Amino acid sequence: MWCLDWPVVAAGYTPDQLVAVVWANRVVASSAAARERGVTRGLRRREAQGRCPQVEVVERDLSVEARAFERVLLAVEQITPRVELTRPGRCAFPTRGPSRYFGGDQALAELVHEKVTEALRGSTTCRVGVADGPFASELAARHRRSEATGSLVIDPGEAPPFLAPLAITTLERPELSDVLFRLGVTTLGDYAKLPAADVLARFGDEGLLAHRLASGLDERPPATRMPLLDMAVTAEIDPPAERVDQAAFVARSLAEQLNEALEKRGAVCTTVAIEAETEQGETQVRWWRHEGALSAAAIVDRARWQLDGWLNGSEVSRPTGGLIRLTLAPEDIVAAKGRQLGFWGGATEADDRALRALTRVQGLLGIEAVQVPELAGGRSPGEQVRLIPLATTDTEARLETESSGQATKVTLPPWPGRLPTPSPATIHQAALPLGVLGSDGNAVAVSGRGLLSAPPVRLVFPGEQPRNVEAWAGPWPIDERWWDDRTRRRCARLQVVTSDGIARLLVLEGGAWFLEATYD
Repeated sequence: MWCLDWPVVAAGYTPDQLVAVVWANRVVASSAAARERGVTRGLRRREAQGRCPQVEVVERDLSVEARAFERVLLAVEQITPRVELTRPGRCAFPTRGPSRYFGGDQALAELVHEKVTEALRGSTTCRVGVADGPFASELAARHRRSEATGSLVIDPGEAPPFLAPLAITTLERPELSDVLFRLGVTTLGDYAKLPAADVLARFGDEGLLAHRLASGLDERPPATRMPLLDMAVTAEIDPPAERVDQAAFVARSLAEQLNEALEKRGAVCTTVAIEAETEQGETQVRWWRHEGALSAAAIVDRARWQLDGWLNGSEVSRPTGGLIRLTLAPEDIVAAKGRQLGFWGGATEADDRALRALTRVQGLLGIEAVQVPELAGGRSPGEQVRLIPLATTDTEARLETESSGQATKVTLPPWPGRLPTPSPATIHQAALPLGVLGSDGNAVAVSGRGLLSAPPVRLVFPGEQPRNVEAWAGPWPIDERWWDDRTRRRCARLQVVTSDGIARLLVLEGGAWFLEATYD
């Protein structure tokens, strides 16, 4: 079951409003009105605003999405108790039992659509897909044939013909899809026709998994599934927790215990059950599924979202008392395949420990408390690197990329007037005033043509001895946003090396010189 544009709906907006939800500076969802203006998934924030200047940009909040999705899950639970969440706005459940009870797959799909539509109260629409496996059923829900009736049922054994004409990009594996497309494999049917042994030899386990999905099979064959072990971890909470941060702190320690126990057995889990018991004897449980192994940080995130949905959700789902017991139980346990570290650098155990420590600090102090640098566009050094919350970045994906030996390449658009490399090591938060003098003792100026009035000879800092200029380069004049009187900026930058051996970056703006940055 898939709710359209759930990040937009959870943020409190309607489909006819111009809204784009961003995560890690990229659009992850947009309203129907914004899509009509060209604002689609994957665009960077500035590109989305360039296509539609009126669009309102909202930061994604997964906790809010999970909390709002509780009312939808309660509607689905009226039909079946076993509901698995993959992410807020999308859930799945096995249909064999409910289908027999309600009179078939089509009747079941229509009933789910009716119950969820009633719970959504017109805020958005939902679609239901039924097929042999999770991958095919999700595509069935997203298929254009489901738009008219709200549901699409793929008969048993008909998943391969349904998947065959779909584009290879449907796998959502960009690197694999790019290679296959250049090899002439453009559809899932073409990929499914390849021998599985050849696919494994050429593309490894990741390619074999994608081959099984394209063939309409489950992600893993039943024979390779490890026996389910009783590895649930439980913690008593005393006094009872009534706030999300209190319960999330307990969930963090449980997730680490669970991850360590799985590592000792050489296993990982792809589904985790989160169970909570209140002081009134109430018990609530949710299953969260992930496409791939769930790390300790990923389990903590899902536990926090679920606890937020229970403790801060609607009155129907909210417990009547505080939580006295929390349990995390791994399900769908599979063998851990590990990862190959690069010869030069790459992710290490120290990186994992640092990530876990940052996650703890973030949980204690809030999402905005821990920030990491990200490359960005801009002409000045201060604009080229910015700090963003750790929660908005896929840090584990970065570590995986580094550990595979692949260099992380960031391609940025050209910025005319941007300073050449190397970039300065220290950027001063507040520009420091100083004087730049020529050989005649007068202040050096920059003409409208971008030329110096005289070569710089001496730098004069307030309250300090003057420093002679040994070498200089520039100037680099910039006239930004000339069309907007409020934000227009006109300045010129100059690089100098003084007699003390320090290289500095100076900027002339408003007729005065300032020290903007210092080179190492």
